[in-house]
Amino acid sequence: MPRSKPARADILALAAQLRARFEAAGARPVETPILQPADTLLDLYGEEIRARAYTATDALRGEQMMRPDFTVPVVQMHMSQGAEPARYTYAGEVFRRQEHDPDRANEYIQVGYEVFDRTDPAQADAEVFSLIAQALDGLPARPATGDIGILKAAVQGLHTTRARKDMLLRHIWRPRRFRTLLDRYAAAARPAPARAALFDAADPFVGAGAEIGLRSRAEIVHRLRELRDEAETPPMSAHELAGIDALLAVRETAPFALQQLRDIAVDLPAITPALDGLESRLTALAGRGIDVDDLEFEASYGRTSMEYYDGFVFGFSVLGRPDLPPVATGGRYDALTRQLGQGAEIPAVGAVLRPGLMLELREAAR
Repeated sequence: MPRSKPARADILALAAQLRARFEAAGARPVETPILQPADTLLDLYGEEIRARAYTATDALRGEQMMRPDFTVPVVQMHMSQGAEPARYTYAGEVFRRQEHDPDRANEYIQVGYEVFDRTDPAQADAEVFSLIAQALDGLPARPATGDIGILKAAVQGLHTTRARKDMLLRHIWRPRRFRTLLDRYAAAARPAPARAALFDAADPFVGAGAEIGLRSRAEIVHRLRELRDEAETPPMSAHELAGIDALLAVRETAPFALQQLRDIAVDLPAITPALDGLESRLTALAGRGIDVDDLEFEASYGRTSMEYYDGFVFGFSVLGRPDLPPVATGGRYDALTRQLGQGAEIPAVGAVLRPGLMLELREAAR
């Protein structure tokens, strides 16, 4: 399918239509600045955001980043002044550096719909998903879903130290690092004698030579204590590790996936509340006309590209075109509202569409 680039005027026209559709569903249109404070985004994503965001420095405002998405500024706006429940929609450019794929756009129009509502999370999830599915009706896009909250619940329920759990939770969105940590914790062993002596030394700086690093002595001592505590912690249960592996391997249509996960919950009981939430969501989706029997569920879905989502996640991929980005993505980000809300929080879920790609697919289908 050759890609013909639609005219910008046509993309903007479709974006306006999509935003009007979301306004009709009860959303209030909002605008956000293109330049966003870099410190907020760095706190959320870490230094990795620099690899995909355009940055600039302002003498008065410090480091700024060109808007990589709308969700963060919309959450900030809502948490500072929004009433609840609330629904928002927006349309505008987002900017992403593309250093490895010259065919991917580094600037494109995005249209979104966000729901802040604590009444019934399953119904809110179904509302967002069904609106996006309706907007994509007739296009060759197939949905896939997941739930990062199930994996988070499994990690929280592990019989190991709080430090290990925190490290695993921090790297859920980095599958290779997550796997490395699991393997390390499953094979944990006492350190070599030389390292053990360093951990136990009254003053580990004796004979260490000149201090040339950026860390203070207190930071180094704290890190040595962390390493000592980790070295003295027993290996993670092979039984629990097998349960995590089984969970991550689940990829089925949603009802069969739920059944598999219920079986896994016998060994990982901490995931049961999250599975109850998944079951409620499937019921809500079916109530909105979604064929859940044909809806794909993948336990690892979204772990490489959806960092701030912490529950339901979904995307619509173009059939037969793995080289193209998803035409729509979305999910639940309750923890983000807590992080940006300065103590306040509210369950939230949203999604974005790419009207430019939608027009390409329409043209190719003619």
